[in-house]
Amino acid sequence: MHKPLILALGLLAAAPAFSAGIEIDIEVPRIDVADYRRPYVAVWLERPDNSVAANLAVWYDVKMRNDEGTKWLKDMRQWWRRSGRELTVPIDGVTSATRQPGKHSLSFTAGQAPLGTLAPGEYRLQIEASREHGGRELLSVPISWPPAAAGRSEVRGQHELGTVSVRLVP
Repeated sequence: MHKPLILALGLLAAAPAFSAGIEIDIEVPRIDVADYRRPYVAVWLERPDNSVAANLAVWYDVKMRNDEGTKWLKDMRQWWRRSGRELTVPIDGVTSATRQPGKHSLSFTAGQAPLGTLAPGEYRLQIEASREHGGRELLSVPISWPPAAAGRSEVRGQHELGTVSVRLVP
């Protein structure tokens, strides 16, 4: 074999294998009210029996004195009942600060936390938002895992969430 071909084969062998993934864009709308507060948001995967397969993201006020921000997590009622009340926050790689209005991107790769080794099957990606002096909203996107082909879904919230786009990467 020629040296350049050996080198190229060695580089291919050293390259990382591409894994399935989920990419999510979440729009937090700008709401024109006197006392605007950023929403708490939870993103998780749920099995058909409503059990939680993976908590992907939880945005809350992490800087409140004496961890008082955790007190309001229960306002994301669906997530709280399914999983939140059993968790100890903060959770490395899952919890983070609330986000300002705008579009926010999340990306998760199979085999890496928090997605981990998700079993093949049908799931619902759940996105729940709750805002102090505001409302609560839950959006749901059905997905099949692992994706056989690239796919894209989009749902639109009515008040606390804007457009949520979900891309599945095989």
